Amino acid sequence: MQDIEPFYNWMDLYLASEDELSPFYGRVYSEFEYSNTLYNYFIHPQWDDFGSSTLYLKVIYCDYEKSFAIIELMGEWNDAISNDIMMLKRDVIENMMENGICKFILIGENVLNFHASDDCYYEEWFEEINENGWIAAINFREHVLSEMQKANIDYYVLFGGELDNLNWRTYRPTQLVNRVNDIIRHRIG
Repeated sequence: MQDIEPFYNWMDLYLASEDELSPFYGRVYSEFEYSNTLYNYFIHPQWDDFGSSTLYLKVIYCDYEKSFAIIELMGEWNDAISNDIMMLKRDVIENMMENGICKFILIGENVLNFHASDDCYYEEWFEEINENGWIAAINFREHVLSEMQKANIDYYVLFGGELDNLNWRTYRPTQLVNRVNDIIRHRIG
């Protein structure tokens, strides 16, 4: 677990710890001191803790002018026990929306499990983004997406098709959001 790092190739373009509008502004990271754990295994210190005991994230890019954020997730998404979506929505997403973000890319290849509760916070998030906004989940594991579908999360978060196997690391941030936007427009149109 400690070897799974957040994507770092865009660090020259954006760092949440240096973004005054970010909920992670001012955080100091160690490359050597491991303190956060997942299932009693230490995880890489670059992952951000937002209050969940099983889910961590990294805002790997945010563009306020173009209104989008790219968030990489790691761990177990557990709404049933720890209400991770509430903490994510209240402590991270709402801050971003207050600053104009309405397009969200959630990268989930390191999300190991998903445990649903109700869909209220997903519905709230979906309703609060403007008509130009969306929430897209890319590269989540098949069993995680299956659980999300059973909980009707797919009413609010877009996934499936090309979004499930997008080679996102080959894009720059603006190219990635444009690609995801094209996929979404093609589905709707």
